[in-house]
Amino acid sequence: MTIAPEKTQTQVRLRVGQEWFALCALSLLTPGRGVAALLPDGTQAAVFVDREGALYAIDNRDPFTGAQVLSRGLLGSAAAGPFVASPLLKQRFDLRTGRCLDDDAVSVTAYEVRVG
Repeated sequence: MTIAPEKTQTQVRLRVGQEWFALCALSLLTPGRGVAALLPDGTQAAVFVDREGALYAIDNRDPFTGAQVLSRGLLGSAAAGPFVASPLLKQRFDLRTGRCLDDDAVSVTAYEVRVG
């Protein structure tokens, strides 16, 4: 499938290894809500756009329960920066680094994400 040039500039892309993977059109994302994306290796990413338009992507798997639910979490911000709170046990994960704000020994993968 070929993407029209005018559509290319609005595609959300995620870096997986050394490659950029096209996820979806930016217009399909709702500010303040996350979506799950299936990656080429079979893992899932939780993709977010905040109310200011910043994009974030982290692993969708909650390391405390093993459930693929972080995309369903609540977005928030603290002194440490933007985070998502897991909908299950409420642990907070930094959207920039994947670090768990409630347990320094735990983190999830944070992906580089861009529009282009």
